[in-house]
Amino acid sequence: MVTVDRIADPWGSRTPYGPGECWPTRVDTFLADGLTEDEVDRWVQSATILHSNGDGLDIAVKDGRMVGVRGRAVDRVNHGRLDPKDLFGWQANHSADRLTTPLIRRGGKLVETDWDTAMDAVAGRTKQLLDERGPSSVGFYTTGQLFLEEYYTLALIGHGGIGTNHMDGNTRLCTATAAAALKQSFGCDGQPGSYADIDHADVIALYGHNMAETQTVTWTRILDRLAGPNPPAVICVDPRRTPVARAATVHLAPRPGTNVVLMNGLLHEILRHGWIDEKYIEDNTVGFDELRTQLGDYPLQKAAEICDVPIEDLREAARLLGTAERLLSTVLQGFYQSHQATAAAVQVNNIHLVRGMLGKPGCGILQMNGQPTAQNTRECGADGDLPAFRNWANESHVEDLARVWNIDPMRIPHYTAPTHLMQMMRYVEDGSIRFLYVSGTNPAVSLPELRRVREILSQDRLFLVVQDIFLSETAQLADVVLPAATWGEKTGTFTNTDRTVHLSEKAVEPPGRARPDLDIFVDYARRLDLRDKDGEPLVKWSTPEEAFEAWKECTAGRPCDYTGITYEKLRGGSGIQWPCNANAPDGTERLYENGKFWAAPDYCENYGRDMVTGAPVEPTEYRALNPFGKAIIKAGEYLPPHETVSDEYPYLLTTGRTLYHFHTRTKTGRAPQLQRAAPEVWVEMSKSDAEQHEWSEGDLLRIDTPRGHVTARLRISGIRTGVLFLPFHYGYWDTPAGHEPALEGRAANELTFTDWDPASKQPLFKSGAARVERVAVVDDGPSAAPTTTASAPVAGTVPATSGGRDAETTETFDEGGPR
Repeated sequence: MVTVDRIADPWGSRTPYGPGECWPTRVDTFLADGLTEDEVDRWVQSATILHSNGDGLDIAVKDGRMVGVRGRAVDRVNHGRLDPKDLFGWQANHSADRLTTPLIRRGGKLVETDWDTAMDAVAGRTKQLLDERGPSSVGFYTTGQLFLEEYYTLALIGHGGIGTNHMDGNTRLCTATAAAALKQSFGCDGQPGSYADIDHADVIALYGHNMAETQTVTWTRILDRLAGPNPPAVICVDPRRTPVARAATVHLAPRPGTNVVLMNGLLHEILRHGWIDEKYIEDNTVGFDELRTQLGDYPLQKAAEICDVPIEDLREAARLLGTAERLLSTVLQGFYQSHQATAAAVQVNNIHLVRGMLGKPGCGILQMNGQPTAQNTRECGADGDLPAFRNWANESHVEDLARVWNIDPMRIPHYTAPTHLMQMMRYVEDGSIRFLYVSGTNPAVSLPELRRVREILSQDRLFLVVQDIFLSETAQLADVVLPAATWGEKTGTFTNTDRTVHLSEKAVEPPGRARPDLDIFVDYARRLDLRDKDGEPLVKWSTPEEAFEAWKECTAGRPCDYTGITYEKLRGGSGIQWPCNANAPDGTERLYENGKFWAAPDYCENYGRDMVTGAPVEPTEYRALNPFGKAIIKAGEYLPPHETVSDEYPYLLTTGRTLYHFHTRTKTGRAPQLQRAAPEVWVEMSKSDAEQHEWSEGDLLRIDTPRGHVTARLRISGIRTGVLFLPFHYGYWDTPAGHEPALEGRAANELTFTDWDPASKQPLFKSGAARVERVAVVDDGPSAAPTTTASAPVAGTVPATSGGRDAETTETFDEGGPR
């Protein structure tokens, strides 16, 4: 056993291993107040909640309170390891400013009330609008952090009961492009690869994916491969010098907005050298000839010039991709939130399709998620399709869902695709949506162009309901606030990026009168008196396990088949990957083995979209293109960004995350170790840009775009020249637990603009132009940006980020200890 400061060393000790070997176990444990494991009353099974990794953990309980966490050694995902956010973030559960009673707006102020009054107001306004304006006046916006059982219940209420088409999740902001790219290429959502592919790959390519900070434990797995014999080559595509870039064999730092050109250049080089599997292409794909023709316009020299990347680096990256025997690719926000998001992500799929790199150990794609239950949001129909990956444009799918729900098919809206969030906000703005129910998310900080968002959410004619665990910036605008229980205070399941389903058991009671989200949704359905066609209650369950069993029925025969999973099978061991059914009782590690796809016209989740216009592909067009359900190779044409640099706005602006915070800091900002590691917003600039202006580390800068401004202290980092970076986590409160007013202009989304990818409808947070000026010379030290992450300073004079004794975590090894 060793003790490690996991703020100073986020990835912990190395346990090297070689290709094809099992990743060694390392159990990470953090207990508060100097407790030992022997002093814990009980350990309760769960999994991690502050990223998409899905690491198995146990919650330590003493005297009815959470007192720490421990990684689960038996879990297939993490082999006992935990992320710093999970080691320390649970402390937010006990924060003194938790919402503990419902609130209702009276005389312009939120005041405490009882549950009956609050829920009668919510249900009453819903009924009134349904009578006066119909289902399209009601909208639901949920999260990626609830449980599967809760999403499914909400989908039944919204789509099957109320009959609104306006349902989406905040997965729209982070991984809608993941789903869109998978549907474009394979006809269906669902990650083809497995985390275990890291154990076998000889080349690992990370596209716009700062895995070291967003999926820390998965990066730990790669670090252990890199420390072992015969390590894989690593390709990193990122404009910042992230920890991934520092470990990479090749680091490509393209100009923001040029990802499609970059990918087309790499594919051009792969085809030019004949590094393709022609038989696999012929047997298993359609569309290759169009790709070959399109790539004729993207020689490597052109890609080097447009992307501003050395051509020799592009050649080396293409050689590694084209000659790998086992290629694993991962993609995240650097592609998903950038110009031409879907087109770029689809080209990653194309590399695997032309090389036949799918369905085998080490050969996989992970179009990554950003949130712990983003996959469940998508599975349950809050991402453009209907529950269990049913196709809204396929009448037989709608009829089958109506059979499961025992309602008339015409009650399920399917005249067009379910409304995406950005369109919903426009409907709120123009007054057609008058009721918006927001659960577990904070759009007043996370959406683009915040000035406009605040105006939209503050309209008198909008009835805003917010269901959350803290009085977030969005909750402060609400008409009714419903206090929810959170992770560790309720039971449910959730599914991670590589389709692993985990069970999270209730460990402690929620504070005050807070209630599980499932209980609130069931109560809402009861007050609306929603019925099936036999006059029975539409929502027929009241417990999580009953909801899970209902979900299993919904998934039967669909790609995300859960019918072989039970709560009992999930207890005590590891998570299970769907599809899990009679044919695969232990789950399925990799999809698309032997070229078997879910793309048949009568079965596919989606017919795809035009990646330039966003227009849906018609069923007859799809059937003509792909009658036998093969994988679809789609070419991507490069178009210039909508907003680019000018004399007035000479810098490209990108936003993103830091390792120590999650989303808008509603939880991580209340964990002392995490908050101290990254206490305030900063702006990153390259050394050459800072020298040109004669600015120094820590100077206070003002960043402007046509939408607004932000003030932040300067970190001179390894970011590429001409680009600025702002973390998006910071809202209006300096320290959330204290509710201290912040300086004007801290939220990065004051600057981002209302634009989205035409295919995935994901906002383009990493596009846009900015100008910057110095507000003040600050001589009290450097920026507070972390030194351990992509914000590492180029100068060695900045004190290293550390957590001290409060951040010490024990690591226990299966054999031999760290190496």
